[in-house]
Amino acid sequence: MDAIEAANAELRARGYTERDLAVHSAPRGRALLKGNKLLSPLSDDPDLVLRVVRELVPPHDELGSAVLRPSELRANL
Repeated sequence: MDAIEAANAELRARGYTERDLAVHSAPRGRALLKGNKLLSPLSDDPDLVLRVVRELVPPHDELGSAVLRPSELRANL
C-alpha cells in the first residue's frame, strides 16, 4: 500500500468520507489533502501528507463542525 492509499484508509477509519477529507495524487509526485473539512488544500510529499493525517488530523467526531487549516497543520509538524 502506498502513502496515498494508507492516508485514505486512515481517514476512512477516522470517520471521514472522501468529500470531507481525502488524499489525491498531484503533479510531480506530490499528494494533495483536500475536502470540506480543510480550509484550503495541502500539497506536499506523500509521506509527509500521510504523517499529517496520522499525527494531526483528529477523528471526524472530535473535529465536529470545525475546519482544519493547512498553516496550523504545518506549524504542528
